[in-house]
Amino acid sequence: MTDSFATARERMVQEQLLHRGITDPKVLKCMSEVPRHLFVDSAMHASAYGDHPLPIGGDQTISQPFIVAAMTQALQLQGTEKVLEIGTGSGYQAAILSRLCDKVYTVERINTLLANARKIFDRLHFYNILSRLDDGTLGWSEHAPYDAIIVTASGPEIPEPLVEQLADPGRMVIPVGGREVQELEYLTKIDGEIKVERLESVRFVSLIGEYGWHG
Repeated sequence: MTDSFATARERMVQEQLLHRGITDPKVLKCMSEVPRHLFVDSAMHASAYGDHPLPIGGDQTISQPFIVAAMTQALQLQGTEKVLEIGTGSGYQAAILSRLCDKVYTVERINTLLANARKIFDRLHFYNILSRLDDGTLGWSEHAPYDAIIVTASGPEIPEPLVEQLADPGRMVIPVGGREVQELEYLTKIDGEIKVERLESVRFVSLIGEYGWHG
């Protein structure tokens, strides 16, 4: 990491996160340390810490820093959790999570994205991230239940397999709605009871799969 990128990360935290409700010191620390620029094409390194999403290929994007931080903070990770991520994408969200929990299981449907993310994980020695190429709407039942689940693409409803694979107690954050605009929803499972709270309006790429959009 160069000093110029370290400065850019600190500016990102100060200008984009602190004044918009990101208060968890562990999340802020990770956001200031994980090299976001490595998760985008080298031609976009200078834009990597801007307050906006960036394209990563395959009609997918890396979410703006604030959204990554907000979704991470909502999970209230303490360091011992097993987390399922649906939609590896660039790998940046999984990298942030890996610093805050015991193990991350991440599922991606686009092989080129997953292969590239895996290379970055290895380069940065994020060895507690396990990845799989599959339909993310089906979850990853082999390692369930998960203390927390994060979904980085939007579907018309919350996929039932993910609710089933969520531990009790457990929490999930997922964008739900139409193709253009969605609501970021926070789901909790406590003593068998499911509660859903809407956090804010967002715009994500579509969650494709059996329990999502069909193409």
